Amino acid sequence: MRTFTALPLPFPLLLIASAVHAQTAAPATAPGTEPVTPTAPSATLERVEIRRTAPSDTVQRQQSTAAKTVVGREEIERMGDATVSEVLKRLPGVTLDGGRPGRGGNVRMRGLGSGYTQILLNGERMPYGMSLDALTPDQVERIEVTRGPTAETGAQAIAGTINIVLREAVRQRLNNVHLRLGHDNGLWTPDLSWTRADQQEAFSYNLSANLRSGRDSDHADVRTVETRLADGSTVLDEQRLTDEASRRQTLHAGGRMQWRLGAGETFALMPFVILSESRSQSTQTLQSLTPTAVPDYATADQAGTGRFALGRLNAQWQTRLDNGLRLELKAGGSLSRSAGDSVRNERDGSRAVLRRVDDERAGEDRGLSTGGKLSRTAADGAHLLSLGWEAEHNRRDETRTTLETSATGTRSLNGEVGDTLQARTLRTALWAQDEWTLTPQWSLQGGLRWEAIDTTSDAADGRISSSSRVLTPLFHAAWKPVEGGKDQVRLSLTRSYRAPTLTNLIARRSEATGTNLETNPDRAGNPQLQPELATGLDLAFEHYLSAGGVLSIGVFERRIDQLIRPQTTLETVGGVSRWVSRPQNIGDAVTRGVELEAKFRLSEVMTADAPPVELRANVSAFRSTVHSVSGPDNRLDRQPDWSANLGGDWRLRGLPLTLGASVNFTPGYAIRLSEQQRNTVDTRRVIDAYALWRFSPELQLRASVSNALPLDNVSSSTVTTATTQQVATSSNPSTTAWALRLEMKL
Repeated sequence: MRTFTALPLPFPLLLIASAVHAQTAAPATAPGTEPVTPTAPSATLERVEIRRTAPSDTVQRQQSTAAKTVVGREEIERMGDATVSEVLKRLPGVTLDGGRPGRGGNVRMRGLGSGYTQILLNGERMPYGMSLDALTPDQVERIEVTRGPTAETGAQAIAGTINIVLREAVRQRLNNVHLRLGHDNGLWTPDLSWTRADQQEAFSYNLSANLRSGRDSDHADVRTVETRLADGSTVLDEQRLTDEASRRQTLHAGGRMQWRLGAGETFALMPFVILSESRSQSTQTLQSLTPTAVPDYATADQAGTGRFALGRLNAQWQTRLDNGLRLELKAGGSLSRSAGDSVRNERDGSRAVLRRVDDERAGEDRGLSTGGKLSRTAADGAHLLSLGWEAEHNRRDETRTTLETSATGTRSLNGEVGDTLQARTLRTALWAQDEWTLTPQWSLQGGLRWEAIDTTSDAADGRISSSSRVLTPLFHAAWKPVEGGKDQVRLSLTRSYRAPTLTNLIARRSEATGTNLETNPDRAGNPQLQPELATGLDLAFEHYLSAGGVLSIGVFERRIDQLIRPQTTLETVGGVSRWVSRPQNIGDAVTRGVELEAKFRLSEVMTADAPPVELRANVSAFRSTVHSVSGPDNRLDRQPDWSANLGGDWRLRGLPLTLGASVNFTPGYAIRLSEQQRNTVDTRRVIDAYALWRFSPELQLRASVSNALPLDNVSSSTVTTATTQQVATSSNPSTTAWALRLEMKL
C-alpha cells in the first residue's frame, strides 16, 4: 500500500466546496436572531490513502513468460483446509503421496516423486526438518507453481517449482482471527489463527500466528506371505497389526516488517518461528499364520516423545541505482533443534520382555544464506536483464544412542543404527537471465545457471564427501497469435537436475520395524550417488476468458540421466545377514504427459444471467519408462497413469451462502522397481465440501468436510526370486474429517 498526502485544492474549488458545506451543514437561522457567520474554510485536508491493487491471479499467469499458475488468497482459503498440502492437491498435475487420503502427504508434480519438485518458501529453500504441513493456509499470501525451471528460481526442478509466499507488504489493514474446531475419528482438534497488518507512514508490518493442538489415531495391517514357486507351498505367512495414538501441539508465528527508506528503496525483515511437541504410543501384534514358523515376538509396545524448534530470520534490501539499475540483496539465518526418545518392548505370548530397545536422538541444524540480484530494464523497455548469485551453508549435528537389552545382556547398537554425525553442505550458484519482449506478440526468456553442491560428513564409520557441478541452460517463450488477444502459446526448453539429499548420501542404517525381510528391509544411504540430469520440453496452449477464466492444454517430456532408485541387497551387519535398501544410480528414464485445465464462471460460457457458479477441472495423464528395467509397468517410482480434479462453487442469490465441493481422483497403478520387485498402489479418491455463511463483511462461518466416503489406503510389494515369491500387503483405514471455522475481522 502506498500513502500519499493530498495537495491543497485550487482556491476556486475550495470556495465551491465551502459554499456547498454551508448550504448542507449550516444550521437554519431563526426569525429575529443574528445569522451565524461561517468560519473560513481550512486549507488543511485529511490524508488520503490510495491502495495499490495487485494483478489478479489470471493476469499474473498471462503476463509470465514461463508457464506459471498463481493461487491467491481466495482460492487458498476456499475449502477451509488445515494444511497447505491439502490446498495443493487440487492444482493441475499435483498429487499427494505417502499419507492417508485426506490427511496430506508428500507433494508431487506430474506424478514425479520426492526431490523432483522444488519447494521454496519466499523464494528460498525450506530449512531442514520443516515440511509443508508445518504451514497453515492463513499464513500464506499466494502460491506460485512454475511448470519448468528458471535461472532465477533454480534448476533443481525437473517436475517444476512450488513457491509458498508468506504474508507480504501491507495492501490493506488486517486484524483477523480464525477459530477452527476439527473432528476426525472421534478426536477433536482446536486451532487458533491470528493475522495483523498495518502501516504507519514509512513503516508497515504483517504478522501471523497459529496455535494448534492435534490428536490422531491410526491402524495399520501388514500381511506378508512367501510361497515356493515349484509347488505353491507356504514358507511364511505373517501378519503385523499396529495401533498408534499421537498428540501434537504446535505454535507457528511469522511476519514481515518493512521500512521505506526513500524513493525506490526498502528494507524488510521476515522472522519465522515453529515450536512443536509430540507424544505417541503404539501397540503391535505379530502373528505367524504358518504352524511351523515362530515369529520374532508376539507383541510389542512403544512410547515416544519428540520436540522441535525452528527460528528463521531473513532480510531483504532493495534500491535503485544510477542508469536504471535495481539492486536486491538478501541474507538469512536459521537454527533448528530437535530431540526425541522412544522405548520399545518386544514380548512373547506370556508378556515377558524378549527385547527392549531404548533410543535417544538429538539434532541441531544451522543455516546461513545470502544472495543478490542486479537488474536493469533497457531504454526501450524490451529487455529486462538480471544477474544473480546465491550462497547457502548448512551444518547438521546429530547424536543418536541406541541400546538393546535382551536375554544375552545389554549392548550398544551405535555404529550399526546409532552414531554421532556432523554434516556440512555448501551450495553456491551464479545465474543470468534476460526477459525480452520481442514484439507485442512475442516474449522470450533465456537463462543460464551454474550451481555447485559440496557435502561433507563425519561419523564413527568414517568421513564422507560428495561434490557436484551442474550448468543448466534454460529457455521459455510465449506467443500471442493476435496482439491483445485471449490466446497464448508457450514453449520451454530446459535443462534441470535432482541432487541427492543428505539422507541419501549419509551411509547410516536404520532398522526395519518387525521382521527383516526383502519386502521390509533396513535403510541406509550411499555416498557415491551422482545427481540426476534431465532435458525437458514443454508446449502449451492457453485461452483466457472474459472474466478471468482459462482453458489450457499442455504436453511435456523429461529425459532423465543417472536415475536414482533404492536397491535392496543382503549385507552382513554385526556378523548377521540383513536385507538393506540403498539408493543407486541405475540408468536412464523418460517421462511424458498431457495436462488439461478448465476454470471459468458459467456466465463466461453461457448467458449473463446464468447461475453464479464457478467450475474448476483438470486432468493429467502420465507415461514413463525406466530403461534398465524390463516391462510392463517399468515406470518411474509412484507415478500414476493419470489424475483428475473436479470442483465448483455456487453463491446462492438472495442468501449470504456459498456452497462448494471438489473431487480428487488418482487411479490405482503398478510399478516394477527391478526385475525382482513390483509394487502396487490402490485407487485414491478424496471428496471435500464446504458451506460458507456470511453474517456480515466482518463475520462468517465456514463448515467443511474432508474425505467424505473414505477409501482405505492399500498398497503391496512383491519380490520374486528364482525359487520363491514374497508379497507384503499394507492397509490403512481412512476416515472423514469435519471442521467448523469462525472467521472474524476485528
